[in-house]
Amino acid sequence: MEFAGKVAVVTGGTGALGQAITRRLVAGGSVVAVPFVVPAEAEALRASLPVAERDRLHATPADVADPAAMDGFVGGVLARHRRVDILVCAVGGFAAGDLVSTPPEAWNRMLTLNLTTTYLACHGALPAMLRARSGRVITIASRAVVPPMAGFLAYTVAKAGVIALTLALAREVAPHGVTVNAVLPSTMDTPANRAAMPDADRSGWVSVDSVAAVVTLLAGDGARDVTGALIPV
Repeated sequence: MEFAGKVAVVTGGTGALGQAITRRLVAGGSVVAVPFVVPAEAEALRASLPVAERDRLHATPADVADPAAMDGFVGGVLARHRRVDILVCAVGGFAAGDLVSTPPEAWNRMLTLNLTTTYLACHGALPAMLRARSGRVITIASRAVVPPMAGFLAYTVAKAGVIALTLALAREVAPHGVTVNAVLPSTMDTPANRAAMPDADRSGWVSVDSVAAVVTLLAGDGARDVTGALIPV
């Protein structure tokens, strides 16, 4: 029960990776607050937990791309628990396309899903961590953008922005007992990726559980001296 007594926020907690992260944190004893938009996804997440652990999942409707909604969500967590010990920014999305074929709305969507949601989650949760002089922030970037590659420009720029945010924020908050690290998954074996790439060779894909294991490692006390790290999986 490494995370007993801890309070975690996992954005994107109803997605494939987010569910795996949430299950590990809950199993470790943490209370986990998850914002959601689709009720059925929140219900599926709850159903995936052992009955004895379900009371430690607090799923609340909130649009993670809306500043007011995220402020309200984090405010609700603080009102109930008085703390946020762990923040995992697991919201994301992918779209292919070179610069010429990427319309402004697709560009903006990639930046919003991947970068803006990370900023908003950090902006909401970080003040409580700074007051406590303790906290773990884990962002999700992508191994495919280090170095930047062609063919999915908007996604590449957005995830590269997540990396830059992570590195800069790690320096900002290092004197205050807060760590900030990024996990960089390669292609994950998810239902969405299987549907999008039905003919792909999946032998090199990584499981969401493998990625979630690295996230929870960074969230634990054993990683208290690790910050500003970019960990490929």
